[in-house]
Amino acid sequence: MLRTIALGSAILVQGIYVRTLPDGRMTVRVDGSHYSGTPVTQAA
Repeated sequence: MLRTIALGSAILVQGIYVRTLPDGRMTVRVDGSHYSGTPVTQAA
């Protein structure tokens, strides 16, 4: 499942969902690299 996370105030990363960390951040995989950040909520 594709998910989008924020790595700062201006950087968004979209990738394959890997896991949710205990502190609420989410990890996604993009071309073999893993990125962790704050999940972006879906807009209406």
